[in-house]
Amino acid sequence: MDSKSREAAIERIKEMTALLNKASRVYYQEGSEIMSNYEYDKLYDELAALELETDFVLSDSPTVKVGYEVLSELPKERHEAPMLSLDKTKEVSILADFIGDYQGVISWKLDGLTVVLTYREGKLLKAVTRGNGEIGEVITNNARVFKNLPLSIPYKGELVLRGEAVIKYSDFEKINAEISDVDAKYKNPRNLCSGSVRQLNNEITAKRNVNFFAFALIRADGVDFGNSIIGQFEWLASQGFSVVEYYPVTAETMEKQVAYFSNAIKNNDFPSDGLVLMFDDIKYGESLGRTAKFPRNGMAFKWKDETAKTRLVEIEWSASRTGLINPVAIFEPVELEGTTVTRASIHNVSVAEGLALGIGDTIEVYKANMIIPQIAENHTKSGLTTVPGQCPVCGEDTVIKEDNGFKFLYCVNKDCPAKKIKKYTHFASRNAMNIDGMSEETMEKFVDSGYIKEFADIYKLSQYEEEIVGTKGFGRKSFDNFMAAIDRSRTTESYRILYGLGILNIGVTNARMLCRAFSNDLEKLVTANREELLAIDGVGEIIADSLIDYFKDEKNRQEYKNLLQELTIVDEDNETASNEMIEGKTFVITGSVNHFANRDEVKQLIEKLGGKVTGSVTKKTDYLINNDAMSQSSKNKKAKELGVRIITEDEFVTMADVEV
Repeated sequence: MDSKSREAAIERIKEMTALLNKASRVYYQEGSEIMSNYEYDKLYDELAALELETDFVLSDSPTVKVGYEVLSELPKERHEAPMLSLDKTKEVSILADFIGDYQGVISWKLDGLTVVLTYREGKLLKAVTRGNGEIGEVITNNARVFKNLPLSIPYKGELVLRGEAVIKYSDFEKINAEISDVDAKYKNPRNLCSGSVRQLNNEITAKRNVNFFAFALIRADGVDFGNSIIGQFEWLASQGFSVVEYYPVTAETMEKQVAYFSNAIKNNDFPSDGLVLMFDDIKYGESLGRTAKFPRNGMAFKWKDETAKTRLVEIEWSASRTGLINPVAIFEPVELEGTTVTRASIHNVSVAEGLALGIGDTIEVYKANMIIPQIAENHTKSGLTTVPGQCPVCGEDTVIKEDNGFKFLYCVNKDCPAKKIKKYTHFASRNAMNIDGMSEETMEKFVDSGYIKEFADIYKLSQYEEEIVGTKGFGRKSFDNFMAAIDRSRTTESYRILYGLGILNIGVTNARMLCRAFSNDLEKLVTANREELLAIDGVGEIIADSLIDYFKDEKNRQEYKNLLQELTIVDEDNETASNEMIEGKTFVITGSVNHFANRDEVKQLIEKLGGKVTGSVTKKTDYLINNDAMSQSSKNKKAKELGVRIITEDEFVTMADVEV
């Protein structure tokens, strides 16, 4: 390779390293996607080949690092030994060559969150996530509510094992079905599982039906497994653990066994992104050692995606409830993984431009992990020319905004029906007016039918009784339930109304604070000037200006007045208990809590006792409540740096002088 070619290759390496790292960060830490798995694997393979060819590897290359630092406030703990990823292939022949003359064990590679469990004296002692491979998060309380995890086992020695926490597709679909906000629905079971396992409140974890499947035994003192991984799996099963589905395999039976899994995944209720092959002979596998990134005793197999060529018929632009307009590819029907596919989501405008999608283009499509339709290639690339200048819902002008280096299309019309549906759904949400059964789908029908044009109209739906009862999907029972829920919400608290209006930057906490400052007199709050608002402790220019700008709009003011005529306000008790330890003090709450349902409950008690709760530690903070005083979280570090006292939940309960 000449110097010029080498320079170009190095620039390409830098570009791909940054892009792949961004894709991983968005996927694993933010639960979103900027590229498909197919695109990621293709770029990864290109990067690895260029690094080998140029002998140039960046320190943060995804080919040499294990993962990203975890970002939550759960306690952290270092693993006894680094948890490395396995090398991977999509070729069955490579698996056969890898195992050679030895017997192997092949099993599902489940797509969830890896967890390390420690048992001592027959009891679950500790559960830690994989984290970045070296440091994980302690989630013991959450693991205790995993649906199928034994809390007590017959073995009384110290046992350390690894497994995957997963959520079944059937449970994933049920949970998503209960979320009325389309934009808030989870994208896949892995994201839902990750968030569920890492909750600070394990009551939420319990409701998510998280399952645990053991896939590796690390240590069990005094137990003879006959130098066999299969022996380990059988012993774990005898202790009551659910073990990942596995089979013995040889080079001769490899193709047949992979074919079994490939067929089984189509009806499998647990998400999987491939297979894992290990040497059954434990000592032999360990003798092979490891590279900087991969242990040599096993290999991962990723499905070779079944692809099909087809013709792009249309790019449909689908407006979301937030104003974001997503491109969707519509193409001539093709058979993939046993089903007929006609459409595939495109992540954003940048992806559509990168694929150079034009009507009539010959595209290649596949199902990511055999489930989600994606575009793999565009063979003709005629160029994207169909980014709409008008919103497909309201017809008003659109605008392209850049976020994290990618282009997204938005409708900026505040009166767009799609946004109205979002607005009214927010108004009916649990922390606002708490109207049961008012999903986005229901709101959409009511808005489209002209029944709801402003907030107050929700309380006048009874005049459309005949029409609603006769609407497909409704009926007498549904209508009666709606009316009962609406009537219950008529008597409410001031802060719920303020929060329900959906004013920019006014969340539940700010709504409570503002209402309390004006003794729950909403009329005074609405007419307050900037100086009055800024005089409130905790209200800055952004909150003050948001409130003023909202009520400066005549339409908003009239809609608000009409709403109040339908409601009965039951003011919160403004009197705070006499507690010198809490009153006037500023608290920050972090980590999990034991005596309260969640941190919001702690916050409500502090505010009731005259204290204040903020989200970050500053020199104005009096106390940081954290049950893990040794935590290395950013808030603990900041508190120690500023000399802010860190107290436990028990210490706070003593200060508050309450029974919990």
